[in-house]
Amino acid sequence: MVDEVIKDEAVQATEGEEEVKWERWLKKRVFVRELSGKYAEVYKELYAQPRVISQKDCPIKGGPILFGQKTINPQNSRIIQAFETHIETFTPGGFGQRHYHVNSAVFYILNGRGYDVHNGYKYPWKAGDAAIVENSCVHQHFNDDPENYATILVIKAKPTFSFNHMCIQKNIIYPPVEPMPGWENFYPVVRGEYGPLDI
Repeated sequence: MVDEVIKDEAVQATEGEEEVKWERWLKKRVFVRELSGKYAEVYKELYAQPRVISQKDCPIKGGPILFGQKTINPQNSRIIQAFETHIETFTPGGFGQRHYHVNSAVFYILNGRGYDVHNGYKYPWKAGDAAIVENSCVHQHFNDDPENYATILVIKAKPTFSFNHMCIQKNIIYPPVEPMPGWENFYPVVRGEYGPLDI
């Protein structure tokens, strides 16, 4: 269901604030890996890679409102290059950066409820939903639950797009520097051998 065009709250919430810049936005990253060598060696190396990656091996970064956990991408896994995945957790009432990128993306909502704003249109979501961001869409994610956090699994073909030199991306508004009131000590945790973030 599409709500009417809205002016999202994050504009007022972040105007005039210092930009929060995560390490991933500042450091050199591997978007597409070189794959070279003798065929017999390359495929054997691929077969030797792990097929299960524990979340416990993937550090949680960011904060104080938006936290990220890279899970599978060309920089930390040699088994895949066509797409990448990461997990984002938003504090109660929290939101992420307003940004755009050439590649499309699919977001599976692991827990919580909220909405996305895509090119000015509001799209509500809840746990169990999948949200799709089309190519080159200006978008932002919001957790509109004041009592519970929200966690989403992001799946996108950024490496494939980057390989084809379609790598334009820009942050328009960064996440706030200050934590949400009442959630100053929030930090997502990984629970269990197999479970996603704190669900």
